[in-house]
Amino acid sequence: MWREPFHLQVAEEAETLFLVTEYHGTRIMLQPFCAEERETAAVEKIVAWFREQGQPCRFMGLEKSFAEKLAAMPAYHFELGTSENESDYVYLAEKLATLSGRKLHSKKNHLNAFRKLYPQAVYVPITEDILPACREVLDEWYQNRTHTTEKDDPFIATERKGILEVFDDWAFFGVTGGAIRNGGRIVAFTFGEQLNTDTAVVHVEKADPDMRGAFTAINQGYVEHTWLGKVTYINREEDMGLPGLRHAKESYKPVKRIEKFTATLKA
Repeated sequence: MWREPFHLQVAEEAETLFLVTEYHGTRIMLQPFCAEERETAAVEKIVAWFREQGQPCRFMGLEKSFAEKLAAMPAYHFELGTSENESDYVYLAEKLATLSGRKLHSKKNHLNAFRKLYPQAVYVPITEDILPACREVLDEWYQNRTHTTEKDDPFIATERKGILEVFDDWAFFGVTGGAIRNGGRIVAFTFGEQLNTDTAVVHVEKADPDMRGAFTAINQGYVEHTWLGKVTYINREEDMGLPGLRHAKESYKPVKRIEKFTATLKA
């Protein structure tokens, strides 16, 4: 979804998948995907490639275990760093589905207010037949946002394009999604997928900002109908350093944060 603004390039060699991004003219490598015994050879290839390009070797978005392996490699001197903006927020699925407990009392109030204000609103899974309605409301929100204080945000159009791409090839991507339908109109939607044996990840969540509790309703409904009983955790990704997004994600009381690491090769 984000490959265009970050100019994502991929290469596959020796049973290893390499991914490099470019932002503001700086190339940065993501963690290579390969068997553990191939990681050292993969790093050697990456370092050689950066040297051929005449650019410093940089990594971002690294798992802690891989970052520590880089730091321990005797042939290189990697300097590690962290970025709070890139840390993933992880929640208990049961808590998001039930909103139980004192810490989530305000969220429960938002959900109850939504149900009281919009008693006809229902949660529905995203299927091919409601995708046109999701596209329509996405375009409506996009038009509204581009005429507000967010009109200069370069990622609005890119995000819209990425979401539409997933909608246009829904079956291929294999994600699962849900929506809130109020009368004949979709007022919120979300989608994600299972990340590993105990965690699902939410990629996108959109809701009508003028409807109180709409974001809470789609968050709660999606987890309850799709993931409760199937996974223990819900990963809602990072906040990108955006104050509003950070506040929203912290308000759901994450059970843990997953750090992402950077690594820069020092000459």
